[in-house]
Amino acid sequence: MAYQYIMKLKLIFQLILFLLCGAHLFSQEAWTLDECVAHALTHNLQLKDFSYTSDAGRESYKQSVRNLLPSVSASSSYTINFGRSTDPFTNDVVTTEFFSNPFSLDGFIDLFQGFQKINTIKASKFLHKALNEETLQQKYLLAFRVMEAFNNVRFFEGLVAISKEQLAVSKTNYQLVEKQIELGLMAGADLYEAKSALLTDELNLTQSENQLAAAKLSLIQEMNLENVADITIQSKLEQIQLIENKIEMKSDSVYAIAREFLPLIKAQKLRAKAAKKQVAVSRGRLYPSLSLFAGVGTGYFETTRDTLGNTLPFREQFRDNTSRFVGVRLNVPISNGWSARSSVKQAKIEKLRAENNLKVQEQVLFQTIQQLVQEYNSLQVEMHQSNQNMEAQRLAFTIAQKRYEKGMINGIELFTAKNIFANAQNVYLQVRLRSEVNKSTLDFYSGLPVFNIN
Repeated sequence: MAYQYIMKLKLIFQLILFLLCGAHLFSQEAWTLDECVAHALTHNLQLKDFSYTSDAGRESYKQSVRNLLPSVSASSSYTINFGRSTDPFTNDVVTTEFFSNPFSLDGFIDLFQGFQKINTIKASKFLHKALNEETLQQKYLLAFRVMEAFNNVRFFEGLVAISKEQLAVSKTNYQLVEKQIELGLMAGADLYEAKSALLTDELNLTQSENQLAAAKLSLIQEMNLENVADITIQSKLEQIQLIENKIEMKSDSVYAIAREFLPLIKAQKLRAKAAKKQVAVSRGRLYPSLSLFAGVGTGYFETTRDTLGNTLPFREQFRDNTSRFVGVRLNVPISNGWSARSSVKQAKIEKLRAENNLKVQEQVLFQTIQQLVQEYNSLQVEMHQSNQNMEAQRLAFTIAQKRYEKGMINGIELFTAKNIFANAQNVYLQVRLRSEVNKSTLDFYSGLPVFNIN
């Protein structure tokens, strides 16, 4: 009885362990697109490099502000004089060995430099903001790459499903032909045709599964998933409403919105502003500069003695030898080999280049939106037509299947009808996914929250 009780407890324990393991497996839900994007944004190494560049830009901006503070320095030295030298206390020429230990504290501050520092601060601020926008742009680009890889997985999963469906039909037909041959209703050649169709569909399934594996690997690499060989995603296609009446989307309205918020455009605008301030910085070098300086000094000298010839103590000398100074310095640039004016010209050229780059980016953005809008309007028609074609080919294949079962057509005709139907399914799947990607991209340019990116 005790042995049976122990075995019963062991069986219950194994059952509980199995249920827990099963619950753990089922708790690992399939990845959504948002989860894939979030993981990629957190673990992408190139994106981290852009964040480091942005951090460096922030520090450059802070330092440009700190450059307004006064510069202060302290110095000290310990000197031993040999041979003929000048007594630092009496200024007499002496030949005896002595040592000195002076101290000094100096500082200066720029009062006017042609507003160079102020304009440098503004330029650094614009560049720092531009780097932040460029980092955000890289996040969006990464999100779009993940979305493309995600939808490739969805497409090839759909292709695998279509291939399995076609393979199941071929297996059924092959079994049907075998039975018909046994009953003497079909010839042996029909079996070869059915076998050929079955092998072709098996090959198509294998190729589709290989393409799916490659697509999953691409998604895993974009997400930078480590120690993972396979991934499961939520690949169910949403129901897309077929639009009977074509609705035209306007490029100008989408462009007007995208131009105001797109990080790439904002970054180039900021760089153009920074280039303008750099021109002002270069011009500031043509103006006179004025600075204020001040300092205090003291020291201990072995030759500083009292009336009895004894060297005065350090504390007394440090107090009595103190000297102070204050003054202003005016620097007027007269000739520097024309380098200052050349710098102004170079800065103007960079300003024109930055403004031209902004126009180029705006032009590329407008052309991209034009292509997306044209594709959107075209896909609305393709969606409706490909759906009608798929349903028509489905009906044609169903009729061909029934006629084949009755011996009214041969295997080659059935195989042709089956392939046409599979191709129609493939085209419809492609159009649906293209429509989804196109709509998401236009939603992004329209300012809608496609990705959860701060």
